Amino acid sequence: MTPWMRCHWDEEDVWFYFEVDAEGWVTRQIELEGPERIPVVAASLAEWQQACDTGRIDEYDSRFGITAELPVSEWEGHDPQELTLDEFDEVWDSARRQIAARTS
Repeated sequence: MTPWMRCHWDEEDVWFYFEVDAEGWVTRQIELEGPERIPVVAASLAEWQQACDTGRIDEYDSRFGITAELPVSEWEGHDPQELTLDEFDEVWDSARRQIAARTS
């Protein structure tokens, strides 16, 4: 499985973008809602863990959200489309900028 992918959830009109490690755990996750693709999540597992360690987890969660709590191998009903690192990073950078602008 590719380490970068996206999936669409029709019922809620949400695009999910994932970067996964060799074991299938999500290391970065983006969620874009609606036809305007408004970013609502742009979370990094490493940043989330650092926020936990420093007692800032609530602040991080409310700003960037969290990554999936199960490895990709345990997911059902998703049809991932492969992405390149450049494609993923383009969406990541845009989502982070938009979230930072709204929450600063």
